[in-house]
Amino acid sequence: MPVVHRFDPPERFVAGTVGEPGQRTFFLQAREGARLVSVSLEKQQVSALAERIDELLDELMDAAGDEVLIPAIAPRDLVDKQPLEQPIEEEFRAGTMTLSWDGTDERVVIEVFPFTEAAVVSPEQLQEDLDDLLEPEPEEIFLVRLSAAAARSFVERSRSVIGAGRPDCPFCGEPVDPAGHLCVRANGFRRREP
Repeated sequence: MPVVHRFDPPERFVAGTVGEPGQRTFFLQAREGARLVSVSLEKQQVSALAERIDELLDELMDAAGDEVLIPAIAPRDLVDKQPLEQPIEEEFRAGTMTLSWDGTDERVVIEVFPFTEAAVVSPEQLQEDLDDLLEPEPEEIFLVRLSAAAARSFVERSRSVIGAGRPDCPFCGEPVDPAGHLCVRANGFRRREP
């Protein structure tokens, strides 16, 4: 039976980082009272989660009409610009994530499962029976249930956190370090930070 870190709803649920741009570690963090859970993940996972939550809420706005109150933008009173809470103690590294809508309670449901090597499939394994590739039951699950307004706030903060990193090269879109980078669109010439 897995340990479930359940927040329904959390007092605070945010994405944040530790470290300097280019060397940042990303975290999802939830707090309820004195209980604090932090899960590390990749920048791309934060971006994908925020994008998908935003899409889900937009779809619900279109489908539900006036039946469910879904804000189009994050309410000002829910915008969170504070740093991650201390101490940051990683529970696990995120692997698979699921996202759903619970219409009964009108909550966005986010489940984060630990990264496992079993989830990584090689090309040779694709030929094997899919039953052999099923992941074992996870030891831990990070489960967060948010109101639509809190979910919009999470999206806004996540985009802000992602955008606070290294600037993108205007030519190739790759991150530019303070010393510049080798731009593939400039045939390998070093571009400086814009």
